[in-house]
Amino acid sequence: MTQKHKLDEQILDSYTLLPPEIDLVGQKQQDYNRLAQAVFLKYFQEHSRFPEYPSDLPPNAIDWVADQLQISSELLARFDWQGRTAMRYRSQIRAWLGFRSSSLADQDRLRNWLIEDVLPDEFRVSHLERIAYQRLKEDRIEPPTAGRLKRLILSAIYQYEQGFFKETAERIPVEVKANLRQLVHRKREIALDEAWHEEHGDPLDYPIHELRADVGEAKAKTMKTVAARLKYLQEIALPEEVFADIPLRFLQQYAKQATLESLSHLQRHHDAQTITLLAAFCRVRQTQLTDQLVELLIQLLNTIRLRAKHRVERELLADFIRVGGKQQLLFRMATAIWDNPDGIIRDVLFPLIGKERLHQLVEEAKQSGNYYQSVQTRISGSYTYHYRQVLPDLLEVLQFRSNNNRYKPLIDALSVIIAYLHELGSHYPADEDIPLEGVIQKQWRSWIYQQDKHGDRRVRRVRYELCVLQTLREKLRCKEIWVASAERFRNPDEDVPADFADKREAYYQALDLPLDADEFIRGLQKEMQGALQHFNDALPDNPDVEILAKDDGLIRLTPLEKQDEPTNLRALKKHIRQRWWMTSLLDILKEVDDRVNFTAAFHNLTGADRLPKAELRKRLLLCLYALGTNAGLTSVSMGNHGVSYANLQYTRRHYIDRASLRQAVQRIVDETLSIRTAAIWGEDATWCASDSKQFAAWSQNLRTQWHRRYHRAGIMVYWHVTKSSLCIYSQLKAPSSSEVAAMIAGVLQHCTEQQVDRNYVDTHGQSEVGFAFCRLLGFQLMPRFKNLHKQRLHLAFSEDADTYPNLQAILGKRINWQLIREQYDEMVKYATALRLGTAASDAILKRFNRNNYQHPTYKALSELGRALKTIFLCNYLTDPAVRREIQEGLNVVESWNSANRFIFFGKQGEFSSNDIEAQEISILSLHLLQSSLVYINTLMTQEVLAQPVWSERMTQADWRGLTPLFHRHVNPYGSFDLNMDKRIHFELA
Repeated sequence: MTQKHKLDEQILDSYTLLPPEIDLVGQKQQDYNRLAQAVFLKYFQEHSRFPEYPSDLPPNAIDWVADQLQISSELLARFDWQGRTAMRYRSQIRAWLGFRSSSLADQDRLRNWLIEDVLPDEFRVSHLERIAYQRLKEDRIEPPTAGRLKRLILSAIYQYEQGFFKETAERIPVEVKANLRQLVHRKREIALDEAWHEEHGDPLDYPIHELRADVGEAKAKTMKTVAARLKYLQEIALPEEVFADIPLRFLQQYAKQATLESLSHLQRHHDAQTITLLAAFCRVRQTQLTDQLVELLIQLLNTIRLRAKHRVERELLADFIRVGGKQQLLFRMATAIWDNPDGIIRDVLFPLIGKERLHQLVEEAKQSGNYYQSVQTRISGSYTYHYRQVLPDLLEVLQFRSNNNRYKPLIDALSVIIAYLHELGSHYPADEDIPLEGVIQKQWRSWIYQQDKHGDRRVRRVRYELCVLQTLREKLRCKEIWVASAERFRNPDEDVPADFADKREAYYQALDLPLDADEFIRGLQKEMQGALQHFNDALPDNPDVEILAKDDGLIRLTPLEKQDEPTNLRALKKHIRQRWWMTSLLDILKEVDDRVNFTAAFHNLTGADRLPKAELRKRLLLCLYALGTNAGLTSVSMGNHGVSYANLQYTRRHYIDRASLRQAVQRIVDETLSIRTAAIWGEDATWCASDSKQFAAWSQNLRTQWHRRYHRAGIMVYWHVTKSSLCIYSQLKAPSSSEVAAMIAGVLQHCTEQQVDRNYVDTHGQSEVGFAFCRLLGFQLMPRFKNLHKQRLHLAFSEDADTYPNLQAILGKRINWQLIREQYDEMVKYATALRLGTAASDAILKRFNRNNYQHPTYKALSELGRALKTIFLCNYLTDPAVRREIQEGLNVVESWNSANRFIFFGKQGEFSSNDIEAQEISILSLHLLQSSLVYINTLMTQEVLAQPVWSERMTQADWRGLTPLFHRHVNPYGSFDLNMDKRIHFELA
């Protein structure tokens, strides 16, 4: 096979002709007919349908089939795809494979099956297409054309929606319908939220406008605002059973439609549809507000603690500086004690320092008090005089629950607080049963008591409330306490598949894990022993690694040797810059759409596409450019393209959302993978590297937080980047959220054709729980440790300790295999939840953190993670190729991060919005723009290197360092016009 026909494994598996298939093609017909029949056959075997156009076939596949038939692949251009010969070939292949063409009755059955068995659990058109193709394949029926199948699916969705609207409206009581209609009626007389009106001025005309407004930062006023909105929604009294069997993500599309449509359009629908849209909005918004209120509580308590801590520390520092001579006194005391170890204090220290001065120091220390108690007292002051005002509103609208009897005292404590919330007095009655065990930490139990005027010790209400809220915060973070009507903080039992017990074998098979825990453990033990033994035996001859015995064992690793510098890449990029000088970034976006048609992923979110396709495409490109560069719609609307700011704003609101952007990015990434030439870029790698980058952002939202590593406030964007600088997934996250959860989410949810079997991360992207889940999910976690010198290796068995004499200084405890054995099924259940996406990855991993160390599954995951980390560390330290592979992978994601600044240039790279959804859309637009740049650069580089004068010039170091992520030839800003004859007109001048 020639180099240009170099194929990947998938093409070889799917398009290799077997002898019976070659016989079917025959020798007695024209070569172009033989080639067409062969590709028809192989394509049908893979997709269970025939290609409609030559572009449906992978180019490498045509070349490979032609090579096998020993004919030219260019002959396929002579074949008539719509002629009688093509129809005859399709009929022959269907009969040969046991298929039949679909009839109208088959299509009606498929439509009914989608309505009854698939919707609403899956409602995305692209996914429904795959499900329909799979169903027809199982029934041995050739699908209808792509266009007809899509119309059939849209018809099924429409029919389901009409029935859904009617059934929902019938389930809702008359009085609740009246409450829902009030959302779209003028309400000058309705006092929905006094705090909101004080801040924003005149009331809005409709309650729905206030209810969908964004949440601000963690402040008392914000909590009262959110609680008021949530209370308003609860008073609508929408019954729980109305949407009992409907997935929340299905309702979100209707909630989105209700917020986007003008009120006149919303009221123009038939009554059942209007009521359903408003009910869906209420249910979704109530869930969102519940989550946001819990998040506000968690952040607010943390903010109070940090402020009190910093204030106490400043006071202590000022006190230390104010009382002079303390450091010198300490030195003199230490010297005297060292010189007179057997001396008497009265004889040695009193003459040196003075009895009176020592007494003053003791009194001062008593006044300063215990540091932690000082912090807690300061927190109590802030809570009492400012933040306590939100407690009644909070406890009125949030219902806290727990599935663990261990935390029943905390639920009882909240009940006590609610019972006395509006009572006078600063203490609880002496005869009241106040829960303390499991609620109040031991160090604060004496702090919450105070003697009353009768001399009795009674619990102070304010301090007790504060301690209960602090404990509640910790248990909410690990989901031992959950909240009714929430999504992220919902019942943790709902995060895992409800049918796990019934489909246990299928779920294990999907993860490629053995059903028997002992089999899983035996394989892991063998792998662990082999890795430890190999590392131990290779260590004496390993010049890069040294085990030091000091400080309980340290690992010293020599940095990798510097590789040869590429010598021709600079000249290559200069040639590209000269040939495609100052290519407009907007032109790059348009060219990619001409080739990939990613704008086809965007549809009107209200379901009404009224714009002509050409006009919509132009507006979409301008909007995506404005969002992805952060230039803004206002700046872009000033160009010579005939699209006004109002038109761009309409397109942004009605057509661009997160799901459509992800689908568009997926199309670009997949197309980039398909056009890459293996001779230039090498074989497709199966790894990705992930890392986060901070962006500045406005602070009046829950996502923007102070980052202690960057020493500034902002939001984090987490990227997953593969070889040749292809970013397969991006996500927005708060600085305090788990990078491990973001890493797992990217690998599982990227939806591109890129295969990932290992993921490279920095220290912050790994944890023992992360190691465990990655193994259960079928890919390797491969981190670069910043604190490598402190790492420990663990033993598979205690008796193995003497087997590794070279590793004694860094050997830790034995792995508790019994705990892994007992919790194996639970670990697989949570891994299945991550794979299926029954809950967000960060919501699942919340359960397994240090605040919930007693959870048996967390302990088992930690043990499994230690075993896997030991195996990885042995391989990492033994093999320099593994270290270099990780280093190069992380360099790729760092390069991607550096290019963000070039493209996201507007407003100095700061997110000038507090709308979290708008921030996510901006990041996805940046992802789309940067992926488009990689796509075009791939084509440019391949066109230049197709010339022998350049390809023969490249060295091994050049091929290694070649990347399509460069931008010196690109103009991201647009054109600059200067008319020397034109002046600015002034009347008075």
